[in-house]
Amino acid sequence: MAAARVGIAQINACVGDLKGNASKVLEAARAAYDAGAQILLTPEMVLTGYPPEDLLLRPAFIEENERVLTGLCTDLAQFADLHVVVGHVRQTSLGLMNAASVFCNGALAGSYFKRELPNYSVFDEKRYFSAGSEPFTMTVAGVTFGINICEDSWFDSAPQAAAEQGARCLLVLNASPFNVGKPAQRLMVAARCVQQTGCSLIYSNLSGAQDELVFDGASFAMAPDGQIISKLADFKEDLQFVDVDSQGGLHALLSSASAPAQSQAVQHTGPAQDATVEWQVWEALKVGLTDYVNKNGFKSIILGLSGGIDSAVVMAVAVDALGADRVHAVMMPSRYTADISQIDARDMAKRLGVHYEEIEIAGLASAYDAALSPLFVGRALDATEENIQARVRGMLLMALSNKFGHIVLTTGNKSELSTGYCTLYGDMAGGFAVLKDVAKTLVYRLARWRNQSTEVIPDRIITRAPSAELRPDQTDQDNLPEYEVIDAIIERYMEQNQTVAEVVAAGYPKAAVEQIVRLIRINEYKRRQSPPGPRITDRAFGRDWRYPLSNGFRESV
Repeated sequence: MAAARVGIAQINACVGDLKGNASKVLEAARAAYDAGAQILLTPEMVLTGYPPEDLLLRPAFIEENERVLTGLCTDLAQFADLHVVVGHVRQTSLGLMNAASVFCNGALAGSYFKRELPNYSVFDEKRYFSAGSEPFTMTVAGVTFGINICEDSWFDSAPQAAAEQGARCLLVLNASPFNVGKPAQRLMVAARCVQQTGCSLIYSNLSGAQDELVFDGASFAMAPDGQIISKLADFKEDLQFVDVDSQGGLHALLSSASAPAQSQAVQHTGPAQDATVEWQVWEALKVGLTDYVNKNGFKSIILGLSGGIDSAVVMAVAVDALGADRVHAVMMPSRYTADISQIDARDMAKRLGVHYEEIEIAGLASAYDAALSPLFVGRALDATEENIQARVRGMLLMALSNKFGHIVLTTGNKSELSTGYCTLYGDMAGGFAVLKDVAKTLVYRLARWRNQSTEVIPDRIITRAPSAELRPDQTDQDNLPEYEVIDAIIERYMEQNQTVAEVVAAGYPKAAVEQIVRLIRINEYKRRQSPPGPRITDRAFGRDWRYPLSNGFRESV
């Protein structure tokens, strides 16, 4: 029976680095050719990276995309009879298209244009692209393949059109960002697609991160009966091969290069569901941080280490992502900082082996208080004086960033960003917010999960009551409900878009719901000024959340 070998290339593309991305495709093509493949499948828009956003409105970018694509076609000619499916963009008479082109023997064998353009959540494809309308199939080594791009396979029309033209296997290019639950959702969609078309399906997804978005890879090959024949590594580049027979049957072949990565993925995704989620989130945070730091040319990071849970988790992620030699931590105690906070911060810095410094801020904060005291006469102490301490710390971190070239990591979490329990130009000052989409309750779960392998976070940091330590005996719950309640309300109201009445009907106290909803509304101006951070839920602040700053709407039960 005729068979074609397909290489599935899972590539970490950098947006705008057209030549660098083309080199990665060329490298994968060389490996595929050496492995005897007839087809190499790359991810969606691998040449440009995803999403290029308003780079797509620059004529010079579109022109350079075409020049690099033409050069790549020429370079691929050295791999005789290898059909390389490349994701890119193309200007046509109908508009700009999200395209997949097949190159073989130095020539263009044909192109497919994406039909279903997502325009929800983090996607804005209708802003940039026109939709295609025609199927594309090709027969290689006696096997007929159809090409789809990402969203196409979530609907019936494009896969069915390819099947009607004789396709027995669908090649699907993807730039599908991660959120908790997304890998399983993809498999369900693919299973529905193969069931309806009778085709097998080979899915190539980007890996790596672009600004807020993390791409988890997890590419796969699915047989017509829905069985997973091959699965690529999670959260890293990979290359694997499958043989496809004339009826669409699949037979997996692990390359020697990809076998260790596949083995690691199986090792990590075997535990109970909660542990799997925590591993996935940890890996997403690592990849998000690594790529943001490296793709933007930073050599090192710096953060304020408080002795609290958030900064502890951020530092652990940073060390896992970048290595201790690239991590700098600064403890900045005030007159309200507990001795145990300093002890625990020193302990954790020693455990992880990071660069560690301490800078006392009591005198600096007092100087600000003294300068302002004539203007504050007759007014009681309040959050103003607390925020001065946070802003002194932010100023010190930014000074160290300027002097040594570190990028500052902020340490606030999603619960704090939702309720405004954070200080503009203080703990919000920085370049990347690792926990921006991580609720406080999940922060604790991540800390406990990470400590299971090596106890890098002192237990007292996890067990003591959370506090900003900006006034005597302060705890986070002085003015807020318990975090279990806060996070549940945020999940329902902000992530699931439930009404206030629905959240109350689910059993949450009316006063707490109204308080949290009000805080979410009035703190939009803070969130607009927060740094980017990795998206790990299906609705994160930033690209997913677009609420007006000036907003007269009030929702009640």
